[in-house]
Amino acid sequence: MGKVIAIANQKGGVGKTTSAINLAASLAALEYKTLIVDADPQANSTSGIGYNPKEIESSIYECMVDEVDAQDIIVETDLDYLHILPSHINLVGAEVEMVNIKNREERMRDALKKVRKKYDFIIIDCSPSLGLITINALTAADSVIIPVQCEYFALEGLGKLLNTIKIIQTRLNKDLEIEGILLTMYDVRLNLSNQVVDEVKQHFSKMVFETLIPRNIKLSESPSFGLPAIAHDAESKGAISYLNLAKEIINNNGLGK
Repeated sequence: MGKVIAIANQKGGVGKTTSAINLAASLAALEYKTLIVDADPQANSTSGIGYNPKEIESSIYECMVDEVDAQDIIVETDLDYLHILPSHINLVGAEVEMVNIKNREERMRDALKKVRKKYDFIIIDCSPSLGLITINALTAADSVIIPVQCEYFALEGLGKLLNTIKIIQTRLNKDLEIEGILLTMYDVRLNLSNQVVDEVKQHFSKMVFETLIPRNIKLSESPSFGLPAIAHDAESKGAISYLNLAKEIINNNGLGK
């Protein structure tokens, strides 16, 4: 039964999609069967893994609104062990269309139930909001990774997200855990980056991953090639960092092969 990990933060530009693509690709490179669920209407995970969202005929939208079987929509990628449940701009309208649907917060969980046993990990890339789609993702997930950028206002909005997680734990998903806080866009040359790392660790100590994700040109440019960093340049600092994160998550979950 695959572990479902949502990557969430309502702030944009903190590295959610970069983390979803590269963590999933790293888990796949370590030969764990992995599925990316693109739960963002911008469909950046879909394009970043090599698919044109405009050419996607069926997506997570059909799973949630029309109850189409996820197995019929999942597609393979160029990496062995890595599949994707793609997104489409239609997902923007899903929140409105689902308003009157019974148990609307559980539609993603229901969609993933049928495919969970086929994967070791399912990584959900959430949209930069705390709307119904993100609530669905957190309801479907076993745990959540919170990316936090090493910049000014790093902790801004984090309290609101943690409060939302508490509400979901109370009302919708009592088993939801915080997998960890992931520090992204780290620049060892900047005092500010080091100050943010110290501040986050001071506030959240054991919740923070040991792995830091650096600012890295290969991480930035690989989506334009439709590739994760590990396929674009496996020796880049960005690719190695996400591989280390994957190993850290595997070890934390006692899943080492």
